[in-house]
Amino acid sequence: MTSALVFLIVCLLALTGCAGSGASRADAGATLAPTNLRCEYLVNPTAIDTATPRLSWELRPLTPGTRGLSQAAYEIEVFTEIPEKASDPQKAVLWTTGKVASGETCQIEYAGAKFAPGFGAKWQVRVWDQAGRVSAWSPPASWTRGLTSKEWEGVRWIGDPTPAPAGFGELPAPMLRKQFAIPASGRQVVRATAYVSALGLYELRLNGQRVGDHVLAPEWTDYTKRVQFQTYDVTAMIRTGENCIGAILGDGWFAGKVGLAGIVPKGPPRAIYGRQPRLFMQLEVRFADGTSESIVSDDSWRSTIDGPIRTSDIMDGETYDARREMPGWDSPGFDAAAWSPVRVCEAPTATVVAQPNEPVRVNRTIKPIAITEPKPGVYVFDLGQNMVGWCRVQLAGKPGETITLHHAEVLNPDGTIYYTNLRGAHQTDRYTFRTDAAETFEPRFTYHGFRYVEVTGLSTKPALDSIVGCVVNSSSPEVGTFECSEPMLNRLWQNILWTQRGNLVGVPTDCPQRDERCGWMGDILAFAPTACYNMDMAGFLTKWVPDTRDAQALDGRFADFSPHPYQPDVRFSGVAAWGDAGVFVPWAAYQFYGDTRMLAEQFDAAKAWIEFIHSKNPDLLWKHSRGNDYGDWLNADTLKLGGGAGWPAKGAEVPKHVFATIFFFRSTQIVSEMASVLGHTDEAKKYAELAEAIRAAFVKAYVQADGKMEGDTQAGYALALHFGLIPESLQSAAVDRMVDRFKPYDGQISTGFHSTLPLMTQLSARGRNDEAYRLLLNRKMPSWGYEVDHGATTIWERWDGWVEGRGYQDPGMNSFAHYAIGAVGEWMYGTMLGIQPTSPGFATVDIHPRPGPGVKWARGSYHSIRGPIVSGWERTDESMMIVVSIPPNVVARIFLPTKDVAKASIDGKPLAECKDVIVQGVQDGSVVCRVGSGDFVFFVAR
Repeated sequence: MTSALVFLIVCLLALTGCAGSGASRADAGATLAPTNLRCEYLVNPTAIDTATPRLSWELRPLTPGTRGLSQAAYEIEVFTEIPEKASDPQKAVLWTTGKVASGETCQIEYAGAKFAPGFGAKWQVRVWDQAGRVSAWSPPASWTRGLTSKEWEGVRWIGDPTPAPAGFGELPAPMLRKQFAIPASGRQVVRATAYVSALGLYELRLNGQRVGDHVLAPEWTDYTKRVQFQTYDVTAMIRTGENCIGAILGDGWFAGKVGLAGIVPKGPPRAIYGRQPRLFMQLEVRFADGTSESIVSDDSWRSTIDGPIRTSDIMDGETYDARREMPGWDSPGFDAAAWSPVRVCEAPTATVVAQPNEPVRVNRTIKPIAITEPKPGVYVFDLGQNMVGWCRVQLAGKPGETITLHHAEVLNPDGTIYYTNLRGAHQTDRYTFRTDAAETFEPRFTYHGFRYVEVTGLSTKPALDSIVGCVVNSSSPEVGTFECSEPMLNRLWQNILWTQRGNLVGVPTDCPQRDERCGWMGDILAFAPTACYNMDMAGFLTKWVPDTRDAQALDGRFADFSPHPYQPDVRFSGVAAWGDAGVFVPWAAYQFYGDTRMLAEQFDAAKAWIEFIHSKNPDLLWKHSRGNDYGDWLNADTLKLGGGAGWPAKGAEVPKHVFATIFFFRSTQIVSEMASVLGHTDEAKKYAELAEAIRAAFVKAYVQADGKMEGDTQAGYALALHFGLIPESLQSAAVDRMVDRFKPYDGQISTGFHSTLPLMTQLSARGRNDEAYRLLLNRKMPSWGYEVDHGATTIWERWDGWVEGRGYQDPGMNSFAHYAIGAVGEWMYGTMLGIQPTSPGFATVDIHPRPGPGVKWARGSYHSIRGPIVSGWERTDESMMIVVSIPPNVVARIFLPTKDVAKASIDGKPLAECKDVIVQGVQDGSVVCRVGSGDFVFFVAR
């Protein structure tokens, strides 16, 4: 059939796109090539903190589609090329594993000779397949050790000497510079590396050019405990003779506004960590004769605040006066006599660490689709997509004229922008022209959440192409795809992905637009698996999970958000399903990436969280010490939707003590599982017994003999079933009650941040898949379809973000880019496509698609740490086609929707005639087949 052929082409293209570079030379008879070599999840990282980094690779079949390929053994060789003799092919071997009989391809710890920080190693791998055939060596990859505290000796934190203004007024962005010489003495520069950090934000310049493509660096951490540095190879930018290095500093999260600052009692409105930004930098220049020179941030630098960036704030925006530009300030020969000596600042108590995650970058651009003039001289650009970042503007005006750019997600009925929901975040950039020619402006030290840009201050109407939206987010690779026959669901999946992009800025924020933008733990707890299906979150979580430890209270309470600048021992900590993210999220990383090191580093913090809850609730029901006690946040019931006849005023939200106890149980259970993985047998037993005791207490207190739960809510049943709290004998009754609770709500969903995904999952897993599809395809409020039908291009925070006839709801709590209820993306991958890991890191996987009414076909992929997995299906009146692609070294179970083996075929033949498929029996109403790697097309007669 035509669609089947199209689907197969799509699959093959997906696999081709994921293949990466192959082996350098295949041995005769080789079937596999190691590819996509990574160190600590990164490609050729330039600053790795640990002396024992973990290595990983994927396997590519040399003949696409070959089935049953696996790795039986590997050999890794790590070596250092002598940089002083770059042309010398000699290499010094630091470590070789020899041939290791193992199928493992990830999380393999380097155990070779240590080498000095600032120096690097190259590595390559070859593998043997299941028949003993050896591959060629892979092309080499590399990593470089980051600097430690010893290597920063002589480096000082420096800033502008201008005193901070009284109160909390802002200063212009400091510009710092230092001129230095590289003598023409015959010493050839073989490597120049810049190591840079800041309290605040920075842009580094060298000889008139910007260094790197990072933005908003060094990203947000708790600056009292941990500050990141970045590493840049600037070898090509260094000159013989005079050079100049410069930096522009922004207030950022350190000295500017931080989310929620305005509502903390007696808290400052900004400058939570410090009043003025500071630079910390070392430029290491190595020569061919083995010598080196360091140029560091110290008292020899000069500074000015007379430059063009007059104000910069993450939330408020940036003000830029082009008349104050200083051409050549970052190049040799500039006259800086009027500049002041820098101020050497006190060093922070924080540890300076290498950034472990992919940086925040401008990752794409968007062109506007329309421009309107709702009022004279007020021009509104529509970018067609709610996005996060800023605008690159190319406009002309008169010298001294100022244009103003206001950013917003939605419009008022009169076509002007709606900014009430932004609360205290102004999201406003201003630019003053220097000449009457066209000038280009792009802010550096702010970001906005917006679809619409209102421009004022122009004397003539601008052209549509005078603005470009620059999309800014952590550059975690995008690894998931999804498409189906229903256009609304395709838009929904795009909305989920766009919302994730917009809320990854080194921290998983709740929203990117209003005066909040915090790493709310409850949101990422609900969304973490969806996030991992959409993007490779391994590096990102390696950075952020330590933020949760930095923010943990002394008594073990995890914070409501991380980083936490407002004394977690005093406020914003200890909340059910928020603090639990300190347990759930690293466990999700383990499921997706097999990361036991993250578990080991988080284990004591996770235990402390459980012990805190237990100490306050010895009867094992979490009734006490629940902090701000958010519950199932923005449960549809709490919104007073009035969704239909008979919609109750109250009753859909899970009672908060029931809700909290559910999460107490599951976190305790996960801690037991963590202990088991880490080999802590006694603690695994201890927390397993505690979890069982919590389960028993929960059932006794909250579950009746007929399966009815306290609260009798959709959300409560979904959560209790999802986490395994309902006794097996009562589960069927609980499912019936869960479905019955649709009736009082006119058949609508009535769930919140934490219960929406469990509801969908439990409906599909317990014989009510049609109900799950009905909710997914629903177009009435509250529903995802309602949002899409009313123009949403990202996920709303509230089910009732905008209501027909009533407009925007609750401007104090209304974000139009909030990913929590977008956690349904996990259901779309795991149920619609059926891609689910059955062992950590997708070493084994189930492909168990569950089609439902209203969708004729679906297809998609997930590029796991072991390679790309493709799943898709199409139904006709006569049959169902299922197409699967499994990467080498992964074993899959395929669930075919029939109880009759005779109705299933592959390659046009009965299953029994295919040597690559092992029929394991019937489970969950499906024939289960075990397969290795390869491409498979199954047909099931209906």
